[in-house]
Amino acid sequence: MSTVVLDLPQVEEAYRSLEEKVRAVWPKEDLTGLERAYRFAAEAHKVQKRKSGEPYIVHPLAVAHILADMQMDLVCIETGLLHDTVEDTKATIEQIREAFGEDVARCVDGVTKLSKISFANREDRQAESLRKMLLAMTSDIRVIIVKLADRLHNMRTISSLPEERQQAIAQETIDIYAPIAHRLGMGKVRGELEDLAFQALHPEEAADLMREIESQRQQNERWLHDVQTQIEQKLAREDIPARVQGRVKRAYSVYLKLKRQRITLDQVYDILAVRIITDSVKNCYAALGVIHNEWHPVPGRIKDFIAMPRPNLYQSLHTSVIGPGGRAFEVQIRTEEMHRIAEEGIAAHWKYKEGSKGPDADDQRIAWLRQLVDWQREMHDASEFLSGVKMDLYSEEVYTFTPKGRVIVLPRDSTPIDFAYAIHSDVGNTCVGARINGSMKPLKSTLRNGDVVEILTQPGHQPSRDWLAVVKTTRARNKIRHVINAVERAKAVEIGQKSLEKEARRMGVSMARISQNSLESVASEYGVSKTEDLYAALGFGRFSARQVLQKVAPESAIPDAAPLAPPQRLPHQQSGALADGDLTIKVKGADDVLMYRAKCCNPVRGEQIVGYITRGKGVAVHSAQCPNVQKLMYEPERKIAVDWAGSASEPLPVKVVIYTDDRPGILHQLTSILSDEKSNIRMLEARGDEKRTDDSAVIDIIIDVRDKKQLERVITAFRRIPGVRDIERMQTAL
Repeated sequence: MSTVVLDLPQVEEAYRSLEEKVRAVWPKEDLTGLERAYRFAAEAHKVQKRKSGEPYIVHPLAVAHILADMQMDLVCIETGLLHDTVEDTKATIEQIREAFGEDVARCVDGVTKLSKISFANREDRQAESLRKMLLAMTSDIRVIIVKLADRLHNMRTISSLPEERQQAIAQETIDIYAPIAHRLGMGKVRGELEDLAFQALHPEEAADLMREIESQRQQNERWLHDVQTQIEQKLAREDIPARVQGRVKRAYSVYLKLKRQRITLDQVYDILAVRIITDSVKNCYAALGVIHNEWHPVPGRIKDFIAMPRPNLYQSLHTSVIGPGGRAFEVQIRTEEMHRIAEEGIAAHWKYKEGSKGPDADDQRIAWLRQLVDWQREMHDASEFLSGVKMDLYSEEVYTFTPKGRVIVLPRDSTPIDFAYAIHSDVGNTCVGARINGSMKPLKSTLRNGDVVEILTQPGHQPSRDWLAVVKTTRARNKIRHVINAVERAKAVEIGQKSLEKEARRMGVSMARISQNSLESVASEYGVSKTEDLYAALGFGRFSARQVLQKVAPESAIPDAAPLAPPQRLPHQQSGALADGDLTIKVKGADDVLMYRAKCCNPVRGEQIVGYITRGKGVAVHSAQCPNVQKLMYEPERKIAVDWAGSASEPLPVKVVIYTDDRPGILHQLTSILSDEKSNIRMLEARGDEKRTDDSAVIDIIIDVRDKKQLERVITAFRRIPGVRDIERMQTAL
């Protein structure tokens, strides 16, 4: 995306254009404060430039324009102009408050990151900035609307940044900001954020997909025009007032469907869609009848979000039908008001809240936010917090019911365990079984729309650690972890105390001579507050009993003893560093720690990695993307920082599964790419895809790669081969 560099006269013109937009929506408002905010921001940012070379003030002005297009109020637009002044200049919140009032100051403070506070790493900073923003949102929703406008303009101009920064910002956009926009019902903003992030994260795949869609554009437009004309004529004959729009499915949505269903573009039946906007709910259902009378509906594709709105208050009727020429397409039917809410969400709602800071306390659109903030309060670990937020921002829901008819809305693929914890933590903890639609089902079953769920409980029962692998809601995960933490911690304290006593006997040290104060002093040195915490850390293997005794017992009290034999290490374990050839992983700030690469994910150099302390085995090193990580990280104390070090000449094996058309020559093309990359093939197996009835094949291949970048190059080249439908890196033992 090219960037047009503006000079100062053009910047001034951009501000005057902003004034005109605001005056058109708020003709009676005094715009003196708006101009003062612009002048304040221009002065604060006057020596700063964007990466594109433009004056920095261009960015706040663009954010303000986006907010003006949403028809937000003056406080919100002034915040857009000032949102970076406290973070990036010498301006202070106190100056903002004095010059522009409490509301603007509160919003600017809510949007401002915690950039001036020292954090251990980028993840901690990201987590705390997000936590701060979420808390600010609960009192003034304008905070997140400004932040979404800020992120939208940053994504529109992301090409000026280095590739690594582009990737990080785009990933955060997909994980956090696009789902927040969805939760707030802001479909238009969400769609653009997702498409822009898709282009930054997967530029070659996005370009290939856009070219394929563009090659069919004229044909699709003609087909849509014919269908729109037919629908308009049929609705007119039934006296149903309506306007009909045609659209092609967004690129990112198409990409997700291709990956999820492992199909080609010509197999996406709802890539074309028609939207019918009418005047009343009654006519929405009447229009649905007209559509189904003309074309056969696709079974299972009729959804009534009017009778049962989504949590973000989205309402519409959805159906898919087999249209002219046997081509399937989707139809959405809604009223004008529903359409406005679907496009703008909470920003549309804002315009009718005169003088208010946003939605009422019971507004469904932020009820989820209040719950999310409540559930996250006890999460002190940054990665756990970020993971929990992403899970709660899950974009698709299922609607389930208690036997008494209460609606329980859960993320897609939730289980009866999630359902039980949604009712009450005690119900979840003592849950032993579930009846779904009257039949007994396993607790790991996946719930579907409309399921009636009855939970069976047993007093004294406790949750299983295995539940962490299947639950989808943060609430359930937190409650299960809380119980498991207590049990695991009690075991670790007992093991740690016994290991200290055992080591003391070996060294000839009397535990009776060691005071409680000495133990607490050592605990403090190791970063824990109490003796019990010290025992727990010993039990988890964070450090050795001998190290503790050497600190608490006088040197003279330790008799000369035969040196202890070093611990026996398994072949795949190393001390202080884990090495394959000269490929090394190191534990930050520790030595003499047993380590081994987790066989469930086999991390590759360049990937983000995390260490997990296992009792008696040392530190397991996992890829941060490993599906087992979330299952294991129920105890933050057992996480340990690890990092890559050394060179990368020794290759590592990676298993890849390729879903393709079953055609001659495809194996030759795959192996040619590997030959060009000088990547060795350890194993290759091709077979028909048993899950599909069409001519498709599955190729399992284990290849040697030096690092993440080489793996990405190989996978990108594979995707370009005609007939390759999807590629999946397997996070399983090799």
